[in-house]
Amino acid sequence: MNKTRVVVVDDSALVRSLLSTIVNAQPDMQCVGAASDPFVAREMIRNLDPDVLTLDVEMPRMDGIDFLEKLMRLRPMPVVMVSTLTERGAEVTMRALELGAVDFVAKPRIGISQGLQEAAAEIVEKIRIAARARIARHPAAPPAQAPARDGAASPPRAAPSTPSTLRHGTEKLIAIGASTGGTEAIRAILTKLPPDFPAIVITQHMPPGFTRSFAERLDAQCRIRVKEAENGERLVPGHAYIAPGGRHLRVDRSGANYVAVLDDSEPVNRHKPSVEVLFASVAAKVGPNAIGVMLTGMGRDGADAMRTMREAGSYNLAQDEASCIVYGMPREAVVAGAVHESASLEAIAGKLVERLRSSAGSVTHRV
Repeated sequence: MNKTRVVVVDDSALVRSLLSTIVNAQPDMQCVGAASDPFVAREMIRNLDPDVLTLDVEMPRMDGIDFLEKLMRLRPMPVVMVSTLTERGAEVTMRALELGAVDFVAKPRIGISQGLQEAAAEIVEKIRIAARARIARHPAAPPAQAPARDGAASPPRAAPSTPSTLRHGTEKLIAIGASTGGTEAIRAILTKLPPDFPAIVITQHMPPGFTRSFAERLDAQCRIRVKEAENGERLVPGHAYIAPGGRHLRVDRSGANYVAVLDDSEPVNRHKPSVEVLFASVAAKVGPNAIGVMLTGMGRDGADAMRTMREAGSYNLAQDEASCIVYGMPREAVVAGAVHESASLEAIAGKLVERLRSSAGSVTHRV
């Protein structure tokens, strides 16, 4: 069996040692090098030709983001970021995903030894997924847009790339599920949508502490508003609502309105938030007024509930294999018979607008 060859890049000798030990304990992977900074890492990549890189965000001489940007332009390869559980760490991690990192692992600020050991299963799973991911060469990335803070002027919102004039009121709802590679896939779709688009609910597999930064960055780049979902809030057109890390998001009804419901119940399909939970609620409460979208990700979370959505009358799209970082969740949804149509990531926003226009006047009023 060919082992996945991993290079660990971290300025902490303790973290390098822990990650190397975790990797080498797996029968299917090997840590072939451990670098203390990007300059050492650059030579190791050249000489050792690893399959996957784990990369710390904050390092001396050159930080992880600058190194990642150069790497993805010149020698693209699967990268798993190692991020701290801080607001700064979350913002930088979102930037890393924009630049082409496959995924990230959160490490605590204190108790790093115990924290990384407890996260060992997650770390090696993400390395395995990264080793199978489709990695494309990234052009020079646009500069990061800092999210607006309270009291600060909002950044200019992007020009719409799809026409508006949808006018579906509050009955239509879009539900999106994603995992590995999903942050950039979601951004690619939302930035193309007009400001009067129906409400969107999103479950992206992501731990607590990162979804707020994700929502803020999207909000700065989109014509629609993007935010973390709050328990009991009304879901209104022109807004996208992201399930907070560590909580399930469901859709319920209050009179004629859809509302967000957050809960702390157990993980489903090992995930919290879970796409299965969101899609099952959309099937029950929205039915034929919903459009489901399954994006890139490993596993089959959401496949069964997406089939239930279809049986309830929703129209479902899946990202196609060629444009997925990991063609796992969309494939499982297709196999389950849940999907009406597969489309490239580039085409999905247009497909959504087209579907909404074609269904104008076919709103089903549910009790």
